[in-house]
Amino acid sequence: MTTRVAGILLAAGEGSRLGQPKALVEVGGWTLAERGVALLMDGGADPVLIVTGAVPVTIPEAVAVHNPDWQTGMGSSLATGLRALEDSDVGAAVVALADQPRVGAEAVRRLIAAYRDGAPVAVATYDGKPRNPVLIAREYWPEVLTMAHGDTGARPFLRAYPELVTQVECGDTGAPDDVDTPEDLARVRAATTVRSEKT
Repeated sequence: MTTRVAGILLAAGEGSRLGQPKALVEVGGWTLAERGVALLMDGGADPVLIVTGAVPVTIPEAVAVHNPDWQTGMGSSLATGLRALEDSDVGAAVVALADQPRVGAEAVRRLIAAYRDGAPVAVATYDGKPRNPVLIAREYWPEVLTMAHGDTGARPFLRAYPELVTQVECGDTGAPDDVDTPEDLARVRAATTVRSEKT
């Protein structure tokens, strides 16, 4: 079994409540898409895929995969990302959301470490509450694909197989604050430090 772990950044939405596609929104000098790719790379995921939809996104370090059904919700984007990895040699994928820029790379590192210690599914929790990112071993991708519909993503799978899930506390590594509205964006910008270099 390979212990190589890919990263999938879901960045396909149009940001209807925000009024603009989230992937291109800037926070601290980086777009949300750039931050998400850096999060996964810094956390040890390789390769990193970015699932696009409403707008094209090109980030040199990531492989862009277009979801033609992006308007149906997150489920189709998750499926697009997993299908794009079917011919790869990765053993698991960490799934992150572009609209959670305050999630820390250490959360990704902890999920990958849990997988390499034997956890087939690992979920980052914050003060005990399951959020994102989520790691899923390859052997369970078929079940995820059959359940990923609408805006639910991996949630139906996680609820159907709680015995597989290892919760990994990440409350000290960042925050899973969503950027859904202009008010959310203002709060996240106020709480985010400007990153001066893109490495």
